[in-house]
Amino acid sequence: GPAGSLSAVNEVPVRVQAVLGRARVPVGELIRMKSGMVLELDRRVGEPVDVYVNNRRVARGEVMLVDHALGVTLTEIVRQEG
Repeated sequence: GPAGSLSAVNEVPVRVQAVLGRARVPVGELIRMKSGMVLELDRRVGEPVDVYVNNRRVARGEVMLVDHALGVTLTEIVRQEG
């Protein structure tokens, strides 16, 4: 049936990213960057992170600590328009 034909797709790896924030920086400023400089992001402390699968935003979530590693708890699934 249709469910059986999709089983192979279940093993296909996809790229998942949790994006804490973004910044737009002029090239000249980027060239002058040094260790210790602060790059200000477009998010405030406590705001949700965006979760992307293959460059498409699919969810929002909160950063959490899992066994000394960073993780993301999904708080909202983003419905795609269209």
